[in-house]
Order: sequence, then C-alpha cells, then structure tokens
Amino acid sequence: MQYIEIDGCNIRLDKEGYLKDLQQWSPAVAEKLALSEGIALTDAHWEIITALRDFYAEFELSPAMRPLVKYIALTLGREKGKSIYLLGLFPDSPAKRASRIAGLPKPTNCL
Repeated sequence: MQYIEIDGCNIRLDKEGYLKDLQQWSPAVAEKLALSEGIALTDAHWEIITALRDFYAEFELSPAMRPLVKYIALTLGREKGKSIYLLGLFPDSPAKRASRIAGLPKPTNCL
C-alpha cells in the first residue's frame, strides 16, 4: 500500500498512485501528488484541475483524453481545449495525470 503524508496524516493511494478515498483530497494533497510527478502547480494547472473536478461532479466519472479536451474547450475556451496545451501541463497522459492530481479515479478508457 502506498501513502503520502499530509500534516501528519497518511493518505492511502492505490498501486497507480490514485487516492483510495476520494474524500481525502485537498489542495495540499494535489500539491503533494503533483510534486511526486515532477509538476509544480501553476494557475493554469489549477484551472484544469478545477474543471476536471467539475466534470466528475457532473458526470460521476473521470474523462479520458478526448472527452477531457472537448470539456476543456467548452468550459475554458478553444485555445485551452487542445491536446498539445494539456500535454504541456500534464506530460505523457494528461487525462490520467490530471485526474490523479485532482483526486479522481483513473479514467476508465485509459490504459
């Protein structure tokens, strides 16, 4: 079992680094998860994280890449709703990385 420590509390993670208990997410948890991935969160990152959490609240699932790009374009504008933009913020697999940092489950259509 993996853990991260936040203010003396151990937060459990699954084998891929996603939160076991989604209710334990906080901005401090996001910062710690991002740092473990080599990402220093900026306002641009937080904008995507917030949009992802809104998507999850509305649809009760974490989006794979294509729905993520479409949702970001609809909510934040076409210039941000592009794969290349999201890859710049969350390299390799934006849907998986951003969902992990946002405290959401792994997108079901991502390998």
